[in-house]
Amino acid sequence: QAQLVESGGGLVQAGGSLRLSCVASGRTFSRYHIGWFRQAPGKEREFVAAISWTDSRTYYADSVKGRFTISRANAKNTAYLQMNSLKPEDTAVYYCAADPSYKGTSPNEYDYWGQGTQVTVSS
Repeated sequence: QAQLVESGGGLVQAGGSLRLSCVASGRTFSRYHIGWFRQAPGKEREFVAAISWTDSRTYYADSVKGRFTISRANAKNTAYLQMNSLKPEDTAVYYCAADPSYKGTSPNEYDYWGQGTQVTVSS
């Protein structure tokens, strides 16, 4: 069973940047697809980005394409989400998720989740 811990959230002005980290333990991190999701108050959890463990291919929601970058450092058991040009609508709790076989956009298909980190973007 994988344990995931996110960090790096905080308060930032619009146009600023943050880098989120997701540290995994418990299983072979390099063999897990990693997804980032976010949930704003009163809204459903939504897909942000994902990275495959098989070929490191990346996938992004249209709302963050060109602004966010997902990456992974398998030697450090860590995945990252670099967020640039942040907007107030990016405000949410951000979660990382992992799964050995699923790398898509549905949060229901990921087996393992972190506790989340708050990102607040002020206008």
